[in-house]
Amino acid sequence: MKILANDGISINGIEILESKGFEVITTKVAQNQLENYINENNIDAIVVKNTTQVRQELIEECPSIKLIGCANLNMDNIDADYARDNGVHVVNTPTAVSNAIGELVFAHLFGIARFLHQANRDMPLEGDSRFNTLKKHYAKGTELRGKTIGIIGFGNIGQEVAKIALGIGMKVIATDTTVEKAIINIPFFNGQSTNIEIETSSFDEVLKQSDFITLHLSNQEDYILEETQFNKMKDGVGIINTAQGNLINEVALVNAIESGKVKYAGLDVFENEPTPAVQLLMNPEISLTPHIAASTIETEEKAGTELANQIIKLLSE
Repeated sequence: MKILANDGISINGIEILESKGFEVITTKVAQNQLENYINENNIDAIVVKNTTQVRQELIEECPSIKLIGCANLNMDNIDADYARDNGVHVVNTPTAVSNAIGELVFAHLFGIARFLHQANRDMPLEGDSRFNTLKKHYAKGTELRGKTIGIIGFGNIGQEVAKIALGIGMKVIATDTTVEKAIINIPFFNGQSTNIEIETSSFDEVLKQSDFITLHLSNQEDYILEETQFNKMKDGVGIINTAQGNLINEVALVNAIESGKVKYAGLDVFENEPTPAVQLLMNPEISLTPHIAASTIETEEKAGTELANQIIKLLSE
């Protein structure tokens, strides 16, 4: 069987597939040439990340496709429901990215709590002339230990965030529409581990009790956080979004920052990618990354393995 990895796949993923007799093609085919290439080469499965679009028209015109694999958590570039309704397997890699996203959440959290996002802007410009002033200004950070983190969306990634939070001594509260409770296993370097059970709370309770709030939801029809929700939060709350850009009303977020309701925010995703709003990019209270939460060397390897094993299981039946 032929697998077209149009956005690439890790070497270990290729090796696993080839060891089971699959032919892996890593040629990058332009979007407008994809239909012809798939049909001319009788491709059985296509693996993408978030660049190649696999829409209904392509699925309709390429009957040889039996499986669509996405080396990512989100599949916004794939008409997954249509594919499944027409007998095409659709798989992604939710567990491969969980740790990477969880760690970026805390990269932002540690950064904003100690004003690293601001200090790293000011030090190159004024570190030699206003050192003592900057030292005084940024010496009023806060520690995460003992603070309450609210997790909105308690699936694989939300639970990974909880694991890290518990490990550094934070109180964890979470809300989810389907998960009522979860056992969080915290492993240690010596092979030992401990389990902590977390029962989910209401959405409003998470908003009211949290010192920091992090979002881990898929695309929604409406904003999850806008003015009404910000007004329910503690004064000086911190907001992290590494999930979807359309979960937060960005105008309401900026207004909440200006009013002091939100003290700082960490954003990896934006409503208007790849051209985020200038008022976000220039806001000194916001820590910024360019949609990299799921992108690490380790994630690439884990996603390749996870995809390869799913492909072998589904197409070898």
